[in-house]
Amino acid sequence: MERINGRNIPTLVVLHEATSVAATNGAAMDGGDDFEVKASEQIRVLRLVRESQGATESRPNLKCVVEIWRPDTTTARKKSDRVKWKLMESRSPLRLGKPLPLLPFVFHGPRHSRPEVDKLPLADVIAVNLDHYRLNADFKHGVHFTALPTAWVSGFDKASTLRIGSSTAWVSETVGAAAGFLEFMGHGLNTFEKAMDRDERLMAVLGSRLLESNKKVGETAEAIELRQTGEHSILSNIATSVSESLSQVLRWAYWWNSTEEFPDDITAEQVTMELNTDFSMKGLSAQEIQSIVAAWQAGAISRDTMTDLFRRGEVLPEGRTNQEEVKLVGAQDSPAVAPPAAKTSP
Repeated sequence: MERINGRNIPTLVVLHEATSVAATNGAAMDGGDDFEVKASEQIRVLRLVRESQGATESRPNLKCVVEIWRPDTTTARKKSDRVKWKLMESRSPLRLGKPLPLLPFVFHGPRHSRPEVDKLPLADVIAVNLDHYRLNADFKHGVHFTALPTAWVSGFDKASTLRIGSSTAWVSETVGAAAGFLEFMGHGLNTFEKAMDRDERLMAVLGSRLLESNKKVGETAEAIELRQTGEHSILSNIATSVSESLSQVLRWAYWWNSTEEFPDDITAEQVTMELNTDFSMKGLSAQEIQSIVAAWQAGAISRDTMTDLFRRGEVLPEGRTNQEEVKLVGAQDSPAVAPPAAKTSP
């Protein structure tokens, strides 16, 4: 990132990619397959290069250059040696015969569209989930060794063969001989069960509803709304960030097919995209619908306002316009047209 013309803009973006490389004729002659496709790695570099020709202090002359780098396979190296990259291709994309003045790259994060790496919204849930996996593995390991009873004997001949089953009996002439089964009687495994229950409750608190036990009693819409407020806040932040990133991408597409000189000249009035941030499952109640209709009949609100309130309250479908709704209501009020009478032959 560099500060150019009073703004922090990316001047170097390096992307590590995986690409498919077909086998060459030389590989096929050495016993390879002409139709085999091997996976290879490459690095795509986007550079913003300054040019002195035609540059001013307010508008520096910048050019986007795209480079493709791949590992150098011409020289032998050990596995411990660092990979040596070789420049395979370098080009400058043109728009209307001119190079791009900025890097066509949009960053995206959970809370912003800047290159800074932000904390994952589910990072705490991921950490607890990993701990839950480890506890479950230890618990299953303990169950594997302690679930099946183990036979034991005392005072029997060591050379004798003892079989377990309903058709055999263990007999010993030694006084005080005994036999039995070893069974798990401690509380060691209960510790793992309690720890896993704690992790499941903690994941439910942190936002995961997958392992939360459902309540056996009914909840009001207000109680559900309050319980999900935190989750809606996180989703709203992510949706807002996605809207900003997608708006930037669409502005790049708009600028590519327009006549503006710079991508910054495309404003939000020309291109913008906003995702729906209404994640609530609560709709309008019957009493609220009656109140809105009464306010419209009394002239306190317009019909368009009433229709918008119904749409936001999930009474009307999202894609239906106000004019379409009025037309449908008018069609219901009009009398039905009787079908034409059937003609009878003389």
